[in-house]
Amino acid sequence: MTPISPAPTNSQRHVYEVTELNQKIKKLLEGSFPFIWITGEISNFRTPSSGHCYFTLKDARSQIGAVMFRTQARALKFKPEDGLSVIGLGRISVYEPRGAYQVILEYLEPKGIGGLQIAFEKLKQQLSDEGLFDEGHKQALPLVPKKISIVTSPTGAAVRDFINVAQRRFPNMALEVVPASVQGERSPEEIVRALDLVNTIGKTDVIVLARGGGSIEDLCAFNDERVARAIFSSRIPVVSAVGHETDFTIADFVADLRAPTPSAAAEIIVPSKEKLKKGLDEINQKLYKTISFKLELLEKLVLEFTNRIVHPQRRLQDMRLRLDDYSMRLVATVTDILARKRDHAAFGHHMLINLSPGKTAATMKDRVRQCRVSMCARMIQIIRDGRAATEGNAAMLEALNPMAILQRGYSITRTLPGQSIVRSARQVKMDQRLEIMLGQGRLTVDVKGRAADGH
Repeated sequence: MTPISPAPTNSQRHVYEVTELNQKIKKLLEGSFPFIWITGEISNFRTPSSGHCYFTLKDARSQIGAVMFRTQARALKFKPEDGLSVIGLGRISVYEPRGAYQVILEYLEPKGIGGLQIAFEKLKQQLSDEGLFDEGHKQALPLVPKKISIVTSPTGAAVRDFINVAQRRFPNMALEVVPASVQGERSPEEIVRALDLVNTIGKTDVIVLARGGGSIEDLCAFNDERVARAIFSSRIPVVSAVGHETDFTIADFVADLRAPTPSAAAEIIVPSKEKLKKGLDEINQKLYKTISFKLELLEKLVLEFTNRIVHPQRRLQDMRLRLDDYSMRLVATVTDILARKRDHAAFGHHMLINLSPGKTAATMKDRVRQCRVSMCARMIQIIRDGRAATEGNAAMLEALNPMAILQRGYSITRTLPGQSIVRSARQVKMDQRLEIMLGQGRLTVDVKGRAADGH
């Protein structure tokens, strides 16, 4: 039979106050669940005059209180009501006065769209962490592509819009439509097959992944991981032209370039033939003017150099005269420098004789001897003054030592467990545990009686 452990004494157990326990629970819950996604059915929805939304989230077996403050509630794009299934992002919070925990929601949406959105965000974060969105992997588009392959539905409006714009900008541009369904369960597989086919043939400069706008369910194929990895693996630059201007898909982030619409993709990829012709004409004119200017400048330089050319014999005569002049100037300069150096050396020799280091050394020895005696005397005095000051401070510290006061019969009383010094009988309660510090040792006592102000 297992023996029963004795009950802990008052000094071993810790009794929580209600507020203290609620604070510890609040810290534990809020630290463990900073932000969470939660789904459930709204029940008991109410909005008081403050504008904050209070309701209960429940499922078949349990429920939890929820709050959405006025600022976040104003941003909702739907009207919450009882019975509506929702998905929300929030954090766990404990309301200490009632000891109740609840979810404070920052974001809320109907459950149907929320599941797809959560999957979208999860895949987006995964691919981003793998580096599929990095700008370093993006390929540059050719200035004038020879051939463009459009991966899309051949019967959709997107391909017609792209072809119309492309033919208007560059009439003889080679365009190729690679059929693939852009909606439905088979769509991701067909898009991946089309991208692989175009890369295998390798006779295309740009691939355009095109589709018109739609809901998040309609664009599901372009949020597929297989499509994203096929775009990333493509050796040919891929332009994503999916949806309207406000629609973003995973394909947009992985592609080398994102166009808001198929028509905009054609505007970006296909240059204007007329503008190119005008640009070439302007370049030809500038090149002709530049070459003409350079030729005129060179002709002037040739003429100028021709006029400046001197007969070699005359130049040799000039160089001989200049060499003779430099030789005479060099001899005069060297002679002058040698004379000044000689005078400087004689002056230095005279100064060395008059300023013998023996005299200076004797004077410096006397000064060093005097400084040594003075320094030793000063150091002895400083040591004596320091010793006297140290002894005085030690005596003062000993006089002010509180333990010295306790040795004279006094004591210090502190409360337990707070260890506050007791200065008045009013500070303690009956049966309160006290600690008495004596000159030698300590006592732990319980208050059995008290008297204030000597009564």
